[in-house]
Amino acid sequence: LHENVGDLKRHETKALCHRGTPEWRTYRNPTEVNMSQIVLPCHANYCGELSAGQLLKWMDSTASERHAGRSCITASVDDIHFITTIGVGQVVNIAAKVNRAFTSSMEAGILVSCEDLFSNRQWKVCHAFATFVAQHTEAGKVQLKQVIPRTQAEQMEYSLAAERRRMRLIHAEIINDLLSSCCSQTVSERLDYQDAVPAERTRVESVELVLPPHANHQVSTFGGQIMAWMENVATISASRLCNAHPTLRSIDMFHFRGPSHIGDRLVLKAIVNNAFKKSMEVGVCAEAYQGGEPLRHINTAFMTFEVLDNDRKPCTLPRIRPEPVDGKRRFQEAIAREKIRLDRKYIISCKQSEVPLSVPWDPCNQMYLSYNNVSALKMLAARNNWVLTSEKNKVSLYTLEENQMLCFKVETHVAVAAEQVFLLLSDLRRRKAWDHHYQECDVITDSDEDDTIYRVVTPSVTKRGKVQDFILLASRRRPCDSGDPYLIALRSVTLPAYPPTEDYNRGEVLCAGFSIWEEENTFTKISYYNQATPGVLPYISTDIAGLSSSFYCTFASCSAFLEENKESLASLPTSTL
Repeated sequence: LHENVGDLKRHETKALCHRGTPEWRTYRNPTEVNMSQIVLPCHANYCGELSAGQLLKWMDSTASERHAGRSCITASVDDIHFITTIGVGQVVNIAAKVNRAFTSSMEAGILVSCEDLFSNRQWKVCHAFATFVAQHTEAGKVQLKQVIPRTQAEQMEYSLAAERRRMRLIHAEIINDLLSSCCSQTVSERLDYQDAVPAERTRVESVELVLPPHANHQVSTFGGQIMAWMENVATISASRLCNAHPTLRSIDMFHFRGPSHIGDRLVLKAIVNNAFKKSMEVGVCAEAYQGGEPLRHINTAFMTFEVLDNDRKPCTLPRIRPEPVDGKRRFQEAIAREKIRLDRKYIISCKQSEVPLSVPWDPCNQMYLSYNNVSALKMLAARNNWVLTSEKNKVSLYTLEENQMLCFKVETHVAVAAEQVFLLLSDLRRRKAWDHHYQECDVITDSDEDDTIYRVVTPSVTKRGKVQDFILLASRRRPCDSGDPYLIALRSVTLPAYPPTEDYNRGEVLCAGFSIWEEENTFTKISYYNQATPGVLPYISTDIAGLSSSFYCTFASCSAFLEENKESLASLPTSTL
C-alpha cells in the first residue's frame, strides 16, 4: 500500500507542475516535517551502525506538535519493520506528516530513508505510523483542527487512517483473545534440548532518571526517549542469549499506558521470551516511580532480533529454556505472536499477480486480513483515472486498466438513506434477490459484527462448463465521521473446511465491494468496484465491450430491491440491525 501511495504522490507532483505551477513552488503538505541527520560515532552501536534507539528518538521528535500547535505525547506506535541498518557517515532522512486528526489525537506517518553521500544512493529503512495526543488544557480536552487532504495520496492516507485507528482500538483485545486460546505448541517440545539456554540468563534490569533533556516543555518524558531506553535493555538481553551482536528487525504495535515526568525513575526490564530458528522475541517492560510511590506501568513492547553473519544472513540461534510459571506463559505467547507476524507479513506482502489470490483465514490473521480487505477497496476507489465506458438509465460503467489489471466501477443513485442501503447490501444472502450471478449464498463463519465469510455459487460461464463457487470475506465499515462512506469490502479467502471440489470451479476475488455515500438524507450514491480476476472477467467482458447491458439491468434491479425493502428495516429490532 505504501508503495502505491508513493506512486500517487509522484504523479500528483507532476500534475501540479503541468497545471502551471513552477517546479520550485510545488505543493507541500503544511503538516510535513523533514529531518536529515548524519550518523556520527556517538549515534552508533558497537557494530558501527546507527543505534535503533537513537533512530526511534529522531522519528518521535520529527513527527509531533507542528499540526497540533501545542505539546503532544506519544500514545502508540504501530508495527515497525526495519528493512536495513544505517552505517556511520550515512545520512538519515526522516519525513513525517499528519494523515488525519480525530478529536484530541492524530495519526502521523513517518518515512525513514538512508542516503549515501558518496554514491548518491537512497533506500528505504522503515515506515511507521504513530498516534499523538494533544495534552489537555485547564479547560479540558483539546479539539484538534481537521486535516484537509488536497491530493489523491493525502486523501488515500486520510481514509486509511480511520481503518488503522479502528485496528489499534481492537488490537489489544484481539491479541489477548488469541493468546488465551493459543495451543499451537507445548513447552515440552522445547525442553528436550540439553543445550538450551536458561531464560533467566537473559534477564536485564536497568534504571534511568528522567532529566530535563529527556522531556518536553510540559515536563512529560519523550516517547522516543522511553523507546530508546527500552531498545537498549532489549539489545543487552538478546546479546546474552546469542553471545553476539543482535540486530533489531521489528517492534510490535504498542501503546503507552501512562505518562512519566521529570524526576521519575524508569525501571526497565527485559528478557528473551522465546528463540525461534533465525529470530528471537524479547519482551520489555517500562515502569516509573517517584519517591516512595508504587510502580506505574508505562509500556510493554515485544522486539524481534536477528544475528547476522558476514554475508548479512540470519544465523541459527540457541534454544531457550523458559522459567517456571510466568516464563512458560511468555514462551507460549511468543509462539502465538510469531505466528501472527508471519501471517501479517504474508498478507501485506502478497502481490496482485500472485496465484492463488486467496489468503488463508484463521482467527490469528483476521485483524490484518480485514484491514487489508478494506484498505484495498479504499485504494481502488481513490483512483482518479477511471474512464466512463457507457451510461444508461442513470447507471454509469467505468473502467480502469493499470498494471495489467482491469478494474471496473458501476455507479448509480437511489432515493434511499445511506444507512438503509448499507444494511440491505451488507448481508450477501439478500443479493440473490437482485443479482442473477448469485445463485446460492450461505454464511460459513460469522466472525463478528464486521466480518463474515460466505460461500457464493455463480452460474457457469459457458453452457457446458461447471458452475463456480467463491469463498468470500465480507468486511463492513460504518463511517468514522460525516466525511466517510459506508464500506462493504469483499475478497477471497481459503478455509481448510471448504476446499475446491470437482463439482465446482473455484473462483477468486482479489478486491471488490461497495462504497456508499450519503448525499442527502434520503439520497445515496452507490459505487460498486471489482478487480476483474480470471474468475470474474468472463461475467463482465461483454458489458465492457458494449455487447451487453446486463450490468444496467442488474443495478436497476438493485435499486428496485432497495426501494422495496427500505421500509422493512424499520420494523426490525435494533439488535438485528
